[in-house]
Amino acid sequence: MITAFLAMRQRVLAVLGALSMYRLVLFALAGLAAIALGLSLAGLVGPTAGEIVASFAALAVSISAVDAVAQRVLRLPWRIESSLVTALILLFVLQPSLTAAGLAGTAIAGVLASLSKYLIAWRGRHIFNPAAFGAAVVTIFGLGTFSAWWVGTPWLTLFVALSGLIVLWRTEKVRLVLLFLVVVVAVSVVRQVVQSQSFGIPFSAGDALLTALTQAPYLFLGAFMLSEPLTLPPRRWQQYSVAALVGVLAGWPIAIGSLFTLGQERALLIGNLLAFAFALRSSVRLVLTGRTFVTPTAQELTFRTKGRLRFIAGQYLELEVPHRNPDARGTRREFSIVSAPADLPTLRVAYKDGDQKHPSSYKRALKAAEPGAVLAVTGTWGDFVLPRGRTPVLMVAAGIGVTPFVSQLRQLRATGAERDVVLVYVAAEAAELAFRDELAETGARTIVFTRDEPADLPPHWTWAQGIRLDADGLHRMVPDLAGRHAYISGPPRLIADLAPALQKARGVTTDAFAGY
Repeated sequence: MITAFLAMRQRVLAVLGALSMYRLVLFALAGLAAIALGLSLAGLVGPTAGEIVASFAALAVSISAVDAVAQRVLRLPWRIESSLVTALILLFVLQPSLTAAGLAGTAIAGVLASLSKYLIAWRGRHIFNPAAFGAAVVTIFGLGTFSAWWVGTPWLTLFVALSGLIVLWRTEKVRLVLLFLVVVVAVSVVRQVVQSQSFGIPFSAGDALLTALTQAPYLFLGAFMLSEPLTLPPRRWQQYSVAALVGVLAGWPIAIGSLFTLGQERALLIGNLLAFAFALRSSVRLVLTGRTFVTPTAQELTFRTKGRLRFIAGQYLELEVPHRNPDARGTRREFSIVSAPADLPTLRVAYKDGDQKHPSSYKRALKAAEPGAVLAVTGTWGDFVLPRGRTPVLMVAAGIGVTPFVSQLRQLRATGAERDVVLVYVAAEAAELAFRDELAETGARTIVFTRDEPADLPPHWTWAQGIRLDADGLHRMVPDLAGRHAYISGPPRLIADLAPALQKARGVTTDAFAGY
């Protein structure tokens, strides 16, 4: 069962990995808007087709104009995908209109949403979800329109669920949104039952559950707004805390005086504040100081941090490399950090740089960056970190996937911490074993899986002598696997191959990647 699931996950990631997150979200929302337009023509959703088209035009123009001006002033590349994503989210949140006042209010919401990305930000990080901020302000102050969340209709439920699942699978936020949905639906059911009883209206828990699932915008809120990476904290437990808080507040809107209630978008804004409190360390600038080949096909980039950057060994960063005419995958990528926290202000990342006939525009721009270039880290994330205490650990790395383990082992050595570690390092050939000297200095017991025998192995390194790295091979080389927490960093295929063995480990943490 686990093997089949991981194999399917590998295929899905390979397909979705061809698109940047923002472009994938854009396509999902655009498809949803097209479906909603068709349903409006059939009279199955509230807004008319004219209202939907006119409102989207007002949002797209206002948001794109503000973004274009702001990004020109700040000398940032204009990302039309970001503008259109915000416009489409607001389209489903606000009440569409054909009146002059309604369209003016819609445009104001778009302007406010766009401005919030630049004026209410901390070191390049959004404090509030832009769409939620714009919708909340125009609703509270009655600026021509209001948040209606008309996306919460039974006719759109299935389409929202399918498009949202695609996005969440790509961003690996399925569990986060599932937690949010469990909380918000449970709270909503209790609220509906309690309120119906107070008014003497018969309303069963089953009816309340059906209403919460099909006539409320919870799916849309979770999949397309709560899961937005730039407004989430870095650690999983922090993200779950935010999801639970938003779920409670969205499921039971709180009345504020006699003017309005604390609804969906305002619940999300409060969750954003909690996320911001968790993530104050946020983004910094990096100055490129050098690059070197660590294997014939992998490069390492060395930076000097401009500002305070904090991370835990094993985490990753998102590096932005602005360039002209970016392809569908955009200007940002995620990299595991090679250096240890103890190495700061020096920071290193590595990436595969083999010969490719059609490299991405990002990879071409990164390759062309010269020493002295200033790049931006939008944040550090991830839970690929060692467990507390002295739990024995198995590290399994494929190729350049060894980078988080280099960071962890360097940090253990720098702090003098003792840990029983076995590193299984698989590469196509011995020449592709990156960071050999650094890993050898840490003293970790290392088992090497390569076709050819590596020369001059350190005393605590072992060549697997041609044994295939699959479930049986892993058992043969690491017989005490059941007592170790396994960490796997490599392509989804490797994780799928090892799944039968990993079921017997004390625990498993994966860091799958599909390249870029």
